[in-house]
Amino acid sequence: MKKLKYERPVIKKMNAGLMNKFGTRTEFQPVKHIDGVPVTQLIAEYGSPLFVLSEKQIRRNYQSAARSFKTRYPKVQFAWSYKTNYLNAVCNIFHQEGSWAEVVSGFEYHKALGNGVAGNHIIFNGPDKKREELILAIENDSLIHIDHFDELYNLIEICEELNKKPRVAIRINLDTGVYPLWDRFGFNYENGQAWNAISKIVGSGKMQLVGLHCHIGTFMLSTSAYAIAASKLCELAMRCKNLLYTPIQYLDLGGGFPSTNTLKGAYLPGVDTVPSVDDFAEAITTVILGYGFKQEELPLLILESGRVLIDDAGYLLGSVIANKRLSDGRRATIMNFGVNTLFTSFWYEHKISPAQDFNQHTEDMVLYGPLCMNIDVVRDSVNLPLMNPGDHVVVHKVGAYNMTQWMQFISMRPSVVLIDEQQNVHQIRRAENLEYIELMEQVPAHLQQFKLV
Repeated sequence: MKKLKYERPVIKKMNAGLMNKFGTRTEFQPVKHIDGVPVTQLIAEYGSPLFVLSEKQIRRNYQSAARSFKTRYPKVQFAWSYKTNYLNAVCNIFHQEGSWAEVVSGFEYHKALGNGVAGNHIIFNGPDKKREELILAIENDSLIHIDHFDELYNLIEICEELNKKPRVAIRINLDTGVYPLWDRFGFNYENGQAWNAISKIVGSGKMQLVGLHCHIGTFMLSTSAYAIAASKLCELAMRCKNLLYTPIQYLDLGGGFPSTNTLKGAYLPGVDTVPSVDDFAEAITTVILGYGFKQEELPLLILESGRVLIDDAGYLLGSVIANKRLSDGRRATIMNFGVNTLFTSFWYEHKISPAQDFNQHTEDMVLYGPLCMNIDVVRDSVNLPLMNPGDHVVVHKVGAYNMTQWMQFISMRPSVVLIDEQQNVHQIRRAENLEYIELMEQVPAHLQQFKLV
């Protein structure tokens, strides 16, 4: 038997960070690669800060969510929420997976058409649909979700002019036991306003009432709220069939499913408190299947999920500018990205990882952005290893809303890249420059050619 080579024992000092409020320690690990691509390579080629999206994770999230619902219910259709992230490359991943488009403005509607989505696979939501946009939606046979009576009356006039009967639904706000109620949008269920709108649509004879829609909130943590919403939509659908002889073809439960980010002020981390998509699917489908529809009359179930499908597929790479001590002795680290770039810093306690090896000493610190405003705080308090100017970090779960709500304020918006399933990197939005920022500006003649001497 061959004698094994002797290896001397090595003692390695370990420091997993300070004990947190749960009595456990979180071990810091550098994140040097995203989907196999080195962080340093990405920053060297595309700059810092930089948004990175994982196509593999987006597809995995979509397929998992679709499986959660389709294994429980026979008729399911997802519609990608454009407002969550309307970069064309992102939208087209979801459309390739079979998702329709859900839009809330004429701008987003045109983006969906430009991405090749058939008009009858576009759901047009929102309270601000212009007359010309409604006409375009009617011509394209899109599903128009009516938000208020003024829109309803406007649609009746347009239908008379065009002599067409568009497919419509109404948005319904309802009490699901979660407060404050989202009653700003749609017609109220409890006070009879929704039934009044339904009756007017059917009575006009100008439109086809084909669906009922609700969106009960955002980052919802209650599965029972969706069960209540589904029950109330089913009740209205039954009344439409029995009293108005108008079968409802689909129920749209909207979006609002949370990602596993940790909300500001939350006592427990998101990964420990957020229900899974399976939990939401079980609550919703159980109600619809048990409500009494005949098998052949089961309505199509539409989901407009956004955040839960993309948040954890997005990363923000950034760099340390400087360190300082505040007047109260706290350590402050200044990053080259702020709330203008990472808008969700206002909502979440984002996980932040060093992107290189580090000294084992850790310290509680404040992470600031580079803006000349006191509100530019990326993390109020976070325990991290000490970092030097020029070091890089990876911010996790930033795929939702940051690339639609970011601001061109003081600094310009950075590049966005997509890593495909073969680990190829694609730039899907270039970083802004001065020429782009000034493209829409016009200087009056009397203000031109001025030089301060």
